Amino acid sequence: MPEPCHGRGIVDVTAGDTCLNYWKAGLGSVPPEVWERLGCEVLILADNRLTELPPALGRLRALHTLDLGHNALTRVPQEIGELAAGLTRYLYLHDNRLTSLPDGLCALDRLGYLNIGENPLGRLPEALGAMGGLVELRAQNAGLTELPASAGRLVRLRELWLGGNALTGLPAALGALGELRVLELRDNALPQVPEAVRTMPLLRRIDLRGNRIGELPAWIAGLPSLEKLDLRWNAVADTAEPVVALRETGCVVLT
Repeated sequence: MPEPCHGRGIVDVTAGDTCLNYWKAGLGSVPPEVWERLGCEVLILADNRLTELPPALGRLRALHTLDLGHNALTRVPQEIGELAAGLTRYLYLHDNRLTSLPDGLCALDRLGYLNIGENPLGRLPEALGAMGGLVELRAQNAGLTELPASAGRLVRLRELWLGGNALTGLPAALGALGELRVLELRDNALPQVPEAVRTMPLLRRIDLRGNRIGELPAWIAGLPSLEKLDLRWNAVADTAEPVVALRETGCVVLT
């Protein structure tokens, strides 16, 4: 899925009844009239030094896209869960000051894309598994030391981005993510390739740069869809048998 409109563009946004773009508008706080736009479908409030959002956010039930990235939010109101029926496309919460996520967020069971990276979260809620509509989840640089086992219920997930955390493994339950195509785990503390990867038949790209991996399991050469495996800044030998076997299948392996 693409990045927000202030990066590469998700939609052609103009101010109007259904689309409101306040990117870099220097707001400091959201104008009260925004919460009266009940027909608004795309709301972009990125990069406005926002520190809080009122419960009135829950009134905008026609929203399918909400961009709150690059602010100074310390919390997200529980009322975000009231957007569940409409918020089906994109939710950007990256680069804020969030130390936790509200239970209401996990009620967004139809949401396709969620970016919660660049926040000092430390952990993700166990209720994360209720977000069954997720196709792409980004939680990079979020201070994570583990993932909740419930993430294994995100069976529609195609891309999982977890770089820049402190993960030493993945829950075995993630082996149920049979639709996963991209797994990004660079700059963590993994001592080995997580066993959960073994049962991801559609996985095309694995990024394991900057971990603590010394050898590869033999089974990795049998992943049927693997096209690229990035192992740079680990201790895996370029001549290791699984590396050679993967290259023979046409997979690009970087060591």
